[in-house]
Amino acid sequence: MQEKDIVLDVLGGVKGSLAGYATFISETSNPTLRQTFQQMRDGDEKFQYDLYNIAAQKGYYAVSPDASQHDMNCVKSSLSATPAHMGMK
Repeated sequence: MQEKDIVLDVLGGVKGSLAGYATFISETSNPTLRQTFQQMRDGDEKFQYDLYNIAAQKGYYAVSPDASQHDMNCVKSSLSATPAHMGMK
């Protein structure tokens, strides 16, 4: 297995873990366990970003172009228009 394949495989695995943390955190009622999952997620997010940067520098990962300010404003506007509680009262 080539280094590139290993790096991309690890990146894919970490992305899957991050998605799982969202479920664990949202379904955990114990504050201590919830905090533990949040800390684990934060650590994995940092690891993923660091590994992504290495992969991008080595040309292993195709980086998409930066979003325009207009695109970012549209996303911000869209997300802020939807309450975090998803319409629950």
